Amino acid sequence: MALLDVQNLSVSFSIQDRKLHAVRDVSFQLNEGEIIGIVGESGCGKSALVQSLLRLIPSKIETGKVLFDGVDLLQLTPERLRAIRGREIGMIFQDPMTSLNPTMQIGAQITESILYHRLAAPKAAQERAIELLRLTGVPDPEARYTQFPHQLSGGLRQRVLIAIALAAKPRILIADEPTTALDPTIQAQILHLLKQLKMSQIVITHDIGAVASLCDRVLVMYAGKIVEAGTAQDVLTAPKHPYTKMLLYSLPTLQTKRGEKLYAIEGSPPSLFTPPPGCPFAARCPHAMNICAREFPPTHENTACWLHNERNVNAFATDPR
Repeated sequence: MALLDVQNLSVSFSIQDRKLHAVRDVSFQLNEGEIIGIVGESGCGKSALVQSLLRLIPSKIETGKVLFDGVDLLQLTPERLRAIRGREIGMIFQDPMTSLNPTMQIGAQITESILYHRLAAPKAAQERAIELLRLTGVPDPEARYTQFPHQLSGGLRQRVLIAIALAAKPRILIADEPTTALDPTIQAQILHLLKQLKMSQIVITHDIGAVASLCDRVLVMYAGKIVEAGTAQDVLTAPKHPYTKMLLYSLPTLQTKRGEKLYAIEGSPPSLFTPPPGCPFAARCPHAMNICAREFPPTHENTACWLHNERNVNAFATDPR
């Protein structure tokens, strides 16, 4: 049985009396010791998805289940859910420059979850915090323990966020853009640290290089839906969905010449206030057909695309846009 099993999850927000469909019928599983990467453009629903797993945002769960060890997290009382947050599932939030409490010392922020879940006495919690700072590569952890966030660089703050997420020894770590706003050297160090943890992880990132070096499997999201899934090697070297192909093609490579214009995906994602009934990428896809705009394609070979659905191969010749 999978450690985490997300089934047909749909999440919406109410904004000025309008419903925004942020996550639409998403399903995936996370196995013990596996690292899953979730990639896609900004606004495609990645953060809304992972924060909804622990009900950290004021969203409405339209449909679905989130089974952790067979228990549906969406059905738990707030008290039972608080016992799981941090203790069983830890989370690294976006932007290390603003995610820490500026009024609290670093040590107090790390020991907070240890003491809340009653995992150790205050003295042992302090020792655990210093150990975590050392584990995450923070120099002179004893001195850093008493410092405030403004006294640390962005890279050190990110390490502190990882230490906080690991403090209660969770079974799953969710990392939401863990390398954002960090320079390439620090990014590489953070990714190496995450790889060394040897634990189940869900990593949200825009960095395809991070996916290649860190993740076992990849989910590609677009307009609130998963349009392609597979092993990191398969998705990155042999993508099937047009969106995945164009997303990879838009990245600069070692062959990109200085001053050369980079490829960009034309158009914009659809409004999630009124999501289209068909493939959400149809309006931007150079291969779109009439059926793409009318009906969302069933998943075939881990890809939700009419071009890769065997039952409709014959229709392509007679139903072009």
